[in-house]
Amino acid sequence: MNVKNGALAAFLTLLVWSKADSQPKYEFRAVWVASVENIDWPSRKGLSVDSQRTEFVKLLDMHRRNGINAVVVQVRPAADALYPSPFEPWSEWLTGRQGMAPSPYYDPLQFMIEETHKRGMEFHAWCNPYRAVYSIAKSSVAPSHITRMHPDWFVSFGGTLYFDPGNKEVQQYVVSVMRDIVKRYPIDGLHMDDYFYPYDIVEGDPARDFPDRRSFEQYGNGMTIGDWRRSNVDSVILALSKMVKEERPSCKFGISPFAIWRNKSKDPDGSDTRGGQTDFDNLYADVLLWLKNGWIDYVAPQIYFEFSHSHAPYGVLLDWWSTHCYGRQCYIGLGVYRAGSNPAWRERTQLTRQIQALRNYADVQGEVFFSSKSFEKNPNGWDDSLRLNYFRYPALIPPMPWIDSTRPQEPVARREYKKKDSILVEWLSPGSASDSLRGFAIYRSPVPKPDFDSLRVFQFIPYDPAASWVMRSATGRPEKGVYYFVTAVSRTNMESLPVSLFGADASP
Repeated sequence: MNVKNGALAAFLTLLVWSKADSQPKYEFRAVWVASVENIDWPSRKGLSVDSQRTEFVKLLDMHRRNGINAVVVQVRPAADALYPSPFEPWSEWLTGRQGMAPSPYYDPLQFMIEETHKRGMEFHAWCNPYRAVYSIAKSSVAPSHITRMHPDWFVSFGGTLYFDPGNKEVQQYVVSVMRDIVKRYPIDGLHMDDYFYPYDIVEGDPARDFPDRRSFEQYGNGMTIGDWRRSNVDSVILALSKMVKEERPSCKFGISPFAIWRNKSKDPDGSDTRGGQTDFDNLYADVLLWLKNGWIDYVAPQIYFEFSHSHAPYGVLLDWWSTHCYGRQCYIGLGVYRAGSNPAWRERTQLTRQIQALRNYADVQGEVFFSSKSFEKNPNGWDDSLRLNYFRYPALIPPMPWIDSTRPQEPVARREYKKKDSILVEWLSPGSASDSLRGFAIYRSPVPKPDFDSLRVFQFIPYDPAASWVMRSATGRPEKGVYYFVTAVSRTNMESLPVSLFGADASP
């Protein structure tokens, strides 16, 4: 090979590596798993325990194949529980009748966390704070349900029974329920969605306003009713933020609000949108206040709109949220469930263009898809797009330095060559017995000293006492001109310094 052709070959090799490395090293890739009305899991009420377990494992394996690294699972849909709670009865969406425990008995939340962590993924416990009885006309309500114990805490609106957020005892109760989860279970995040005060409130309309006049008269203290309602939600968010840090400092606290905080027509800080509903004015959720004050660790706005939406275009909202994170992490909620719902969502590229767009913003660290079941039929081929392209390589979950900034020790790698099987095995273990690991990141590079801050991960090995990385090799050495490294990744997603595999020079 002459010098000119050699230079061209080297350039083309580097181009291939560069193209592969264009995928982000850090990206939160999550999916919502809704239990209310059996949207995602379990698939129906009263499934056998074995079927419940099988379904959840199958769900996790599907998402892991697609490159997902976290699940956000609804464990408290309506003042009920998908776990043994000292406060609330078992959920009807689990066993078929509220208050009836699984038989044979098991703890679904413990099971789900363990299975998720086995796969190196994060588990975020998703709780609805104020919905108490999903359907007054149809829902199963146990004798031990909180609505039976304290009927004065609740109001009826739109066929649903809600906690009154203005009631001080309600605020304390909600925090106690969440404290129990955070204290007893090794969750990676506590997550709340957009259901604070309910949608469709028409403030001041006696027939359509939220019926909380009694609490307002007792606790309003001269505020407007809108400011008072926002202060009620603020109080709970602040109390939950403090509680999470008290009980489990490594646990994240995140909120997934509606896409529009406020329209620009009402507030110069709002987005250039014309939404009929907003977080601030209709749900009484001042998400920007929570971000500015550092009460929450991440925000996941539900931007379920297409690029061409007339009142709330995806691109406009993406840009707005990217500049209103205030140092906290931002993950964009993407509406995979909308596949086929209108001409824009029949476009095969609608979702993938949204992923490409959010990756252009340094202040956006990932995405969350709604919802799990939507992926089962591979709509518009999007599972294939994630698995083969956009999520082809694993991404590390972005660390949060205000939670933890300590690196774990470098891992220990012990090499073994199994000549009969023509495989190289690297047995991986923590560098310190005190390190709690999510797993090990394997890197592959064409140069012996790569920039690890930008090099994407080649493979991710979930932590296991017998964790290993296997490579086929007929010679007992890796291929010439390729260099491999491994790092340890902690439960809080901090990464150790790299360790070279096969020595500094990997060529035969």
